[in-house]
Amino acid sequence: MKKNLLKTALACTLLGSLIACAAPKQEKPEPWSQRIARSEMKRFPEPWMIEKAKHPRWGYTHGLVMKAMLEEWKHTGDTAYYNYAKIYVDSLIEADGRIKTMNYLSFNLDNVNPGKILFDFYARTHDKRYRIAMDTLRKQLSEQPRTSSGGFWHKLRYPHQMWLDGIYMASPFLAQYGATFHVPALCDEAAEQIQLIGHYTYDRKTGLYYHGWDESHQQAWANPETGCSPSFWSRSIGWYAAGIVDVLDYLPANSGARNSLIQRLRALIVSLVKYQDPQTGTWYQVTDQGARPGNYLESSATALFVYAMAKALNKGYIDAEYSTPLQKAFDGMIETFVRTEDDGTYTITNCCAVAGLGGNADKYRDGSFDYYISEPVIQNDPKSVGAFILAAIEYEKFEN
Repeated sequence: MKKNLLKTALACTLLGSLIACAAPKQEKPEPWSQRIARSEMKRFPEPWMIEKAKHPRWGYTHGLVMKAMLEEWKHTGDTAYYNYAKIYVDSLIEADGRIKTMNYLSFNLDNVNPGKILFDFYARTHDKRYRIAMDTLRKQLSEQPRTSSGGFWHKLRYPHQMWLDGIYMASPFLAQYGATFHVPALCDEAAEQIQLIGHYTYDRKTGLYYHGWDESHQQAWANPETGCSPSFWSRSIGWYAAGIVDVLDYLPANSGARNSLIQRLRALIVSLVKYQDPQTGTWYQVTDQGARPGNYLESSATALFVYAMAKALNKGYIDAEYSTPLQKAFDGMIETFVRTEDDGTYTITNCCAVAGLGGNADKYRDGSFDYYISEPVIQNDPKSVGAFILAAIEYEKFEN
């Protein structure tokens, strides 16, 4: 009886092995960073077409997506991503280094963001026009209007105002310029901008940061006592968090500013985890208002938070205990916001098209909850696409 059972067991084992060998091997799915990047390239064969542009323009959203493409090139070694980004930059940097379509005298921090992609092209080609363009952006920041404490105005037409968005737009560029061209004072300046706006916009009760601060306290959106805008807009906090982790790449290891920024980043991530949606692991448009009627789960902010958390884990700025909320956030980001199309591309949904503070009287942006939920919600917005690619790259590094 025992021999028969042994023979049967052996036969089953051999049969199972044969079936396993005969079965087709399951190919590993393409990483999400590549799926999203290739979808964007298919939608917009010429990169300047992003955001359905009619002609090439120097813009922070294009700069974000091109930065993501360059990081994808470094991540995969596939030069298709490098070449795609180069098409964009070469459509706008002229032979003498002039940046087409950029209005220098607007002193708009958004102008600086695309400058981040110039470092890679200059390092690889030694083409002087890229250096000239970088120097132009550096000159803008040296002349940028400031608050009395030295904080950059977000734009000339927004006097006395600092916005969280501006940290991502300008500080990483400034720090990389300082580290690349051996001007350490610029690294200090980049860190100081983060600390300044952090000091003025931080809310002790929530651990979050208000979108903007008006030193003059004259804006209708500004709290008459603090100068802060009234609500916590998730994407602006995401810009701030992403700006911190990127600036840290260029600060010396023994820098006191570096240690201070790491502490600020840690505290922010602790607070962000508290406001994750418990079902999806993603974040709402207005960070602290949860499922309040009209609020919605928003993709660009979620992607920026995932990027900052994953990079902070990869760099050792936060402890491994944050692996669990990160995994939940990444999985939720894919499940909640990504839709597969018939042509094999992927669509990213639930992106706030735009949001700001102040502006024209006919549509004054007062920074209220009702304002933030009133802006259009669109799909495949470059702010979500670029942030998704960056987030997926860092998550893939984390997984490996």
